[in-house]
Amino acid sequence: MEQYDWPAEYAELTAADRRAPLPPADLDRLAVAAFVLGHDDEVAAYRERAYAEHVAAGDVVAAIRSGFWLGFHLQKQGELGRAAGWQARIGRLVPDGAAELAGLVAMADAALLMNSGDAATALPLFEQNLERATEPDAIVLGALGRGNCLAMLGRGAEALTALDEAMVHVTASRVGPEVTGMAYCSVIARCLDQYDIRRAQEWTQALTGWCDEQSGLVPYRGACLVHRAQILQFRGAWSDAADAAEDACRRLPAGTVGTAWYRLAEVERQRGRYESAERAYVAAAADGMDVQPGLALLRAYQGKVGAAVAGLERALAEDAFAPNRPMLLAARVEIGITWNDHEAARKAASQLNELARADSPYLQALAAYCEGAVRVTCHDPQGAIPLLRRAWTLWQGLEMPYEGAQTRMLVARACRELGDVDAEQMELDGARTVFERLGAVEQLTALDQLARPFDGTGLTPREMEVLRVLATGATNRAIANQLFLSERTVARHVSNIFGKLRVGSRSAATVWALEHGVNRQK
Repeated sequence: MEQYDWPAEYAELTAADRRAPLPPADLDRLAVAAFVLGHDDEVAAYRERAYAEHVAAGDVVAAIRSGFWLGFHLQKQGELGRAAGWQARIGRLVPDGAAELAGLVAMADAALLMNSGDAATALPLFEQNLERATEPDAIVLGALGRGNCLAMLGRGAEALTALDEAMVHVTASRVGPEVTGMAYCSVIARCLDQYDIRRAQEWTQALTGWCDEQSGLVPYRGACLVHRAQILQFRGAWSDAADAAEDACRRLPAGTVGTAWYRLAEVERQRGRYESAERAYVAAAADGMDVQPGLALLRAYQGKVGAAVAGLERALAEDAFAPNRPMLLAARVEIGITWNDHEAARKAASQLNELARADSPYLQALAAYCEGAVRVTCHDPQGAIPLLRRAWTLWQGLEMPYEGAQTRMLVARACRELGDVDAEQMELDGARTVFERLGAVEQLTALDQLARPFDGTGLTPREMEVLRVLATGATNRAIANQLFLSERTVARHVSNIFGKLRVGSRSAATVWALEHGVNRQK
């Protein structure tokens, strides 16, 4: 695609329009520039003026195209009534025998049906008009419509194939920015729906690269912000994920904003900000969003186990083919383990394993993690470790550090039960490093509780090792080098040692170590 300096284009055209009304072709250009820069409230007005000027000049073809893009924008804004009115207007202008223009109008009608929830009627219209489309924009819109209808009808694999067809034209830089942004957003959404996280991350990276090449472009808006927030959350960029979700909450209209509130709630819950998470769940529910399994996990944390289980069981029974069923089952495993309902956890893990498709590393990792967690809880460490190692490898490949660190905590528990203290400490240290980087305060607390006390002092084996080296007069850096830890981890261990021994300095800790023969303990 030809690259633009969009701020310069917008400034030049608006300045010219103030001096004298722009001709209709330039009004169309200004509408595109306004859209790209995020001035969504201006787009319709420019398109309406362009349409009127084209009609006045007798250029019916250009008028139909302006009206089509006006309807396209109104549908994206959720103004389906106005969009339908404009589509009826341009439909009356189509000359007899103008198949391409008739197809364009039919495509807009199909999109209106799809956006109104009637995917079954819209799908054949998209397919018919896709066959006769020749312009790249029309081809991409047809393929996107077909893909999204297939997804709405539960045909996820076919939907991704249709979207791949659209992306061939998008990546070849043959379509305009309005269509390009929507195409990226659609393919990322479908990848997430299909739990193809790696592919979603790759398309997000491609979208970011395209955005970087468009000076002044507002890259993420509306539903695309929700998808971006989810990818950022997976990557462990929780602050950025929360910012994206909050932005989506401000931008999305009622009826669709629930997804944004739910994503914000999930990020806040993972960050340990439970009051903020609760408010966001309530806002999501008020917009009609089913807030399971997130709310159940929050309720379990609050000790409201009955409410947590009831919410999950209701959601699981409601739709056996719900797209989020794997997440519901994973939550059921977690709550079952936490509250000693091992049979429920085992049953949910088994059902999740049946859903773990071979083409989804994410689902495979989730299933292996849940089965491993059940085995650890049921005192089968030997059976758990291979599953958890596999889950950790898959999380690493998907660049999901939080899930990887949680898995290492379970491996540490299994190693402890097997009496392998060295492996236990290495797994705990690895998990701690990640949690510290993420700022996962709640998980750091859980990790501290997991660490095994030593000789009644409350010190873990690793803390005792740190104390032994500290008692030689070593600095934190020297301790880190000797024990192959980060300085930050050493500092946390030292702080824990001071608290547990009730001492306020390194010298006092050294005295305690000498008095208790720590330097002689191996």
